[in-house]
Amino acid sequence: MVHAIPDDTIRRIQNTANIVDIISEHVVLKKAGRNYVGLCPFHAEKTPSFTVNAEKQIFYCFGCHTGGSVFSFIMQKEGLGFPEAVRMLAGKYGIEVPAPHLTASQKERLSENERLYQINEEALRFFQRMLIDPQQGQKAMSYLLGRGMTRKIMDGHRLGYAPARWDGLLRHFQGKKVAADWLVKAGLIIPRKGKEGFYDRFRDRVIFPITNLNQQIIGFGGRVMGEELPKYLNSPETPVYNKRRCLYGIDKANRPARSTGRVYVVEGYFDVLALHLYGFDNTVATLGTALTPEHVQLLKGMVGQAGQVFLVYDSDQAGIKAAQRSVAVFEEGFLDAKVLVLPRGYDPDSFMREHGPDDFQKAADKALGMISFIIDAAINRHGLSLEGKIKVVAEVQGALASVQDNLARSLYIKQLAERLGIDEAAILEKVRECSNRQGPPRSTQPQAELRAPADGARLEQQIVAMMLCYPPMIPEIVGRNLLDGFEDGRLQEIARMIVHRTASADESAADLVSSIEDPAYRNLMTRLVIDECHWDRQGCERVLTQFEARHRRRGNEDLQRRIEEAERNKDMDLLSRLLRMKQQQAGKGLINL
Repeated sequence: MVHAIPDDTIRRIQNTANIVDIISEHVVLKKAGRNYVGLCPFHAEKTPSFTVNAEKQIFYCFGCHTGGSVFSFIMQKEGLGFPEAVRMLAGKYGIEVPAPHLTASQKERLSENERLYQINEEALRFFQRMLIDPQQGQKAMSYLLGRGMTRKIMDGHRLGYAPARWDGLLRHFQGKKVAADWLVKAGLIIPRKGKEGFYDRFRDRVIFPITNLNQQIIGFGGRVMGEELPKYLNSPETPVYNKRRCLYGIDKANRPARSTGRVYVVEGYFDVLALHLYGFDNTVATLGTALTPEHVQLLKGMVGQAGQVFLVYDSDQAGIKAAQRSVAVFEEGFLDAKVLVLPRGYDPDSFMREHGPDDFQKAADKALGMISFIIDAAINRHGLSLEGKIKVVAEVQGALASVQDNLARSLYIKQLAERLGIDEAAILEKVRECSNRQGPPRSTQPQAELRAPADGARLEQQIVAMMLCYPPMIPEIVGRNLLDGFEDGRLQEIARMIVHRTASADESAADLVSSIEDPAYRNLMTRLVIDECHWDRQGCERVLTQFEARHRRRGNEDLQRRIEEAERNKDMDLLSRLLRMKQQQAGKGLINL
């Protein structure tokens, strides 16, 4: 693998970064025999099929067939290349990675994400200095204190202030010799239209840094302190920031959510800070977008299948519509959610400041499931007149159609029919009509793996697994030339790579998996380690003997076909050579005449 990082450094990082600890930051894992299992973070599933082997330091999902080492996990979860994943883990554990000897263009491509993280970090330091500056930040500091924010909250969430200048941040980076192109790529400055030059994106706004689970700054949100519009301004999409895949406050909320099995989802930065201020650290916010499937996967990774998600919405129509839109997303992600509705006129920030955490907790304990909430809201909105009932059914039929569990859908329809005094069959017909208009539910399950391999391929898979899990057999496998008899080219290539790697270094299964660049090969190798890693010498010898016997039998059958073909073609020279070959094999006891 071409990654310009020494193998011994990679092995040291891999040995230090326990895969169970790393994956546990993203997935709720439970011990199951020799492995750990949880809900896969790479596809939506209802029953855990994601497996982590602590001994081998690898993971594999039997649902979507994705697997690999701790580096593979970080690469796929964070959208990074191998070198970036190595450096991310190295930084987490304080391990120094030698600077690679690359050209300038190679270094630029290799470290783009790292460079953006560094720029965002430096930008945040600038914003933080502006906030505490007596002249520059006085207005912003007074505003935050007036919103009930303490210095502890400000410091803990690293709040800042973008000064009311068109080029304050730009000049700061010019002084540090950072090219404007990098600042544009980070979303911090904007090119002037029709003119040369640039200007700051964030001006005269309180700044909220947006952080990933690794506490790297990936973007920013800015809020005005008056009535100007837009009230909130977020970073644009960048190579490190995608609002569909990010939640504000997740770095602070992840551990509390895991320990409580609960996570609260609010709509704004101040809502998160207000709940954190009063001890609800397990709170996150979406970033100017509706809840997405990626958000649901993040939430499920925080609380697990049995966890509780509370959507904290205002009681206005916008909040109700947001809940309605979220039903299908949570259903497809196999995650249940409840809706916590605050009294009219309150958002989480104002409610906490006026009523405190006890009342908020009581409201959460009374929160309704999403469908029950939507039914209640529709009845409260339209009433139970004849026209009102018609409108209620029209409003909730889409949400009911999104429920994928037939039993749950039937119970909700029964509940609605009883409350409206309408025959269940009539509501069911409306729901079916809606389902037909929506089309079949979007499949969130991966395609099934190919059918079970034939006997020959099965034996070849077992030999590769044997080489990975019981290395003492490798010299014997090589000495008996068994790899020459492989029919599956992928397995043969993996086997030869194992021979080459283990001959030059004492490598673990995780080391070998990390060395595979092709995801299909890496997934196959990981599955073999997870699924086939129970070997002793007696079992190994039995498989090798079976493989040799099958290989001889296949060779004999092929030789017999060639003899018969030579006879049909009356090719006497070829026939003579083939018969001599058959005689020689019979003399060696390799064939029965």
